[in-house]
Amino acid sequence: MKTIFIWIALSGGLFFLLVGTIGILRFPDLYTRAHSAAKCDTLGAVLCLFALMLYNGLNFSSFKLLLIIVFLWITAPTATHLIAKAYHKGKIRENQME
Repeated sequence: MKTIFIWIALSGGLFFLLVGTIGILRFPDLYTRAHSAAKCDTLGAVLCLFALMLYNGLNFSSFKLLLIIVFLWITAPTATHLIAKAYHKGKIRENQME
């Protein structure tokens, strides 16, 4: 039963990582690309780390993985916001990105 939950979390995480990567490649501007990266990649990484937590069981490694999840939840949206803000202020021109 535990293996089923691990596979569901891992498959969901890999699905969201794949969708986020496709979104980064297909969307036209930085704002939509940043949205795809922030939402899908964060959720995908969290689900993959959650699958690792389930696989390890309740021990110190799971606590470390939980700290990594909390760190991702804090830093990923902050970094995306700062990138979009810098783009909006004109520090990064669109022709320099490609």
